[in-house]
Amino acid sequence: MCAIVFSIFSFSWLYWFQADVLAVAQHIFSGGQTHYHPFLTAVVVTFLLLLFQRYTLFIARLYRRAHWLTYFPSMLILAIASDVSPNFVRIATVGWWILWSFLALCVWGGGVWLSRQLNPFPSQKESLGVFSTCGMLNMLGMTLMMLMVAGVANTNAVFHFRAHVETALLENNLDEALLTGQRSNETDTHLTMLRAFAMSKKGELGERFFEYPVAGRGCDMVPMATSGSRLLRFPVDSLYRHLGAIAGEQMTTYRYYDLLEYYGWASPAVADYRLCGLLLDRNIDEFVRQLPRYYEINDSLPKHYKEALVLYAHQRCNPQVVYHHAVLDEDWSDFCALIKKYSSANERKYHLDDHYATSYWYYYFKQH
Repeated sequence: MCAIVFSIFSFSWLYWFQADVLAVAQHIFSGGQTHYHPFLTAVVVTFLLLLFQRYTLFIARLYRRAHWLTYFPSMLILAIASDVSPNFVRIATVGWWILWSFLALCVWGGGVWLSRQLNPFPSQKESLGVFSTCGMLNMLGMTLMMLMVAGVANTNAVFHFRAHVETALLENNLDEALLTGQRSNETDTHLTMLRAFAMSKKGELGERFFEYPVAGRGCDMVPMATSGSRLLRFPVDSLYRHLGAIAGEQMTTYRYYDLLEYYGWASPAVADYRLCGLLLDRNIDEFVRQLPRYYEINDSLPKHYKEALVLYAHQRCNPQVVYHHAVLDEDWSDFCALIKKYSSANERKYHLDDHYATSYWYYYFKQH
């Protein structure tokens, strides 16, 4: 029973839940020289951990009620391998893990000794059924160890989204990249940058960028030395080539755009990157100045650009660009009416979430 439970848990944990994160760890430690195979890795690691459990059983000689204790060292190895740091993309500090593992093994050793003392000669008449006392104690022990693995491992949702999006981008699966974490409100600068790249590849950046939760600044949309976004596995040169040319020196993101356009290397994607970056910074005035360089001001504009123009027209006394759209003007009036209607911030947020969460207006005003 314990072997079946451990095998199912270990394989599922490695193949479905931790595969992308472990692929990141292997990529970093190998310097990108090895390829991570989720299915093969899950099978091999689970098999090796089961072999290690047999060795532990041979040493500890624990059967029946205390048999679950022989899986603890294997579970500990699984927990250590799953603790990948999202901040520095490395396994947790070695010194900390040596100390923690030493203390955990000392406690485990005490449990093994105590079990041997309490039951040195197990009764052969003891029931071993699934729902017997022996069976239930072993399942309880296995459950506690599985919870230990889940508690120690990195279960940060945004980091898992980020790792999975990069896996999808490596496979050129843009739809899967954009579906990852779509219903979650959690995000960070890195995930925003990755989604922007996937949308840009599909030609949907100006249309869909603010349909997702976003974070960071406009300069973070490209992983430059001066920006706050970074890639884990996906090659940064692929992103640069998508924009037109590889950045050869440290510079700001907008300086990079300027140089691409000055030398004629800029791809069409640069326009949307620049414009969406200005919207991300809430720099509406500069957005309006830059927009005519790339687009004709008409109803064929991407959705977020039209929303920004409507916002600009109602926020400035003497707008440089006057744009009217019957449907969006009415939506803007309804949006403002909702803000004024509810005095409670929570109630106001609930109704705005329900109707305008995928609009640029919602992003522009959400900090207030």
